[in-house]
Amino acid sequence: MSRRTKIIATIGPASDSEPVLRGLIRAGMDVARLGMAHSSLEENAERLTTIRRLAAEEDRSVGILIDLTGPKIRAANFGDDPVKFAEGATVQLRIGHLRSRAAVIEVDYEAFFSDVEPGGRMSIGDGRVILQMGDLEGDRISSTVVHGGVLSGRPGLHIPADRLSLSAPTPEDIRAVEFFRGYEVDMIALSFVRSGDDIERLGLDPHPFGPLVVAKIETAAALTDLRGIIEKSGAVMVARGDLGNECGIESLPVFQKQIIRQCISLGRPAITATQMFESMIKDPTPTRAEVSDVANAIWDGSSAVMLSGETAVGVDPVNVVATMSRVAQHADEHFDHHGWSAELAESRLADGVDPNTSITDAMTVATAQAVEELGIRTIVCVSGSGFTVRSMARFRPAARILGYSADERTVRQLSLSWGTEPFHLPEDGDVDLRVVAALHMTRDQGGVEVGELVAVLAGTDPASRATNELRLERIPEAP
Repeated sequence: MSRRTKIIATIGPASDSEPVLRGLIRAGMDVARLGMAHSSLEENAERLTTIRRLAAEEDRSVGILIDLTGPKIRAANFGDDPVKFAEGATVQLRIGHLRSRAAVIEVDYEAFFSDVEPGGRMSIGDGRVILQMGDLEGDRISSTVVHGGVLSGRPGLHIPADRLSLSAPTPEDIRAVEFFRGYEVDMIALSFVRSGDDIERLGLDPHPFGPLVVAKIETAAALTDLRGIIEKSGAVMVARGDLGNECGIESLPVFQKQIIRQCISLGRPAITATQMFESMIKDPTPTRAEVSDVANAIWDGSSAVMLSGETAVGVDPVNVVATMSRVAQHADEHFDHHGWSAELAESRLADGVDPNTSITDAMTVATAQAVEELGIRTIVCVSGSGFTVRSMARFRPAARILGYSADERTVRQLSLSWGTEPFHLPEDGDVDLRVVAALHMTRDQGGVEVGELVAVLAGTDPASRATNELRLERIPEAP
């Protein structure tokens, strides 16, 4: 059995060379995450171009995710070497962007002084260091370290979203969106989403004419409008770092399960992120707790698991992805397909307002039942936008899902969808000819036998964009 859960790897200084990027692709990276917080537009555009070229050379479909900075407050660079903060030490914070050190942290946010609360606590670097804030003294705030740790690079500072003056998307986010329009980027992640309106303010063309928007759930406000956010997104990320700060770490496992389940029931891929293999930034193997965390995130229903610092600044990014691939595959092999599918069978993608969505929903429900009852091993989806594939993937069938599309960007976007093997299918002829072509490609890809029964999902009316046909077809012989 091949791995079904997808892997997102963050690209950074440790993984920026062509040999390492090629190694990541070969090791199983399905989506490359390019963060705007640590690189310029031009640097990430160059990385995007390189990754696409290498993926084509390796005959792999690799999606590109541009992760917008959003209203994330960061410290100026500490440098590559870890800086230690001892409990009880005094630390000054001031506005700036040049350099941070143990005694003085510079913050790249002009409204920092008005947004922090004297006497309150602020965490840095996903809770690695916690400061007790003092009073404003001239051009700086004095603070005391109440939880010591080490920091490096440009760690984020957590200010509760309800106190933050900034909102998503920021002007810098909008500039990045405009810059990457010409690159036909596959996915764009929006940080610190509070409501569905934040996603609309990005000004992107609706999918499939624009990229998939990945809403990062990392604020308490987002939990109150979760359904509205999911419905306006193409996918959702459980960003556990800041979400844990906002809601309390003891609540995080419950929220993770709830967010993932609601995403999948609405046909959106769900990404679980933050500190999945954190120890592998330095160590050659993950901790036992990290392995269990990844497996349980997969059994929660995650479509993809994400690596951050592990591949961006870790000692061996390729080993990290290879290890994640092995762990994910083993967890996939023990996934309860029947129990999951039965539980979701009553869940609907829409409330009937959009008849085309309801039609696709009904067809994928029927397909999930048919493949289980008949023991079908392969589902062939001929899709323009990829919506049919994502709808089918929410049932987590034991059968393979092959997603065929004439749109190159849709093919790359399907690299995020659970259990899906994406392929480009030229749009030649009517639906019957395209189904025949997909069946021949399925045979040539291997994993099926001539004469084997497969399920085929397709749409006969391109104008409606609905999948209204389920066929049970035999794999044809080679001409």
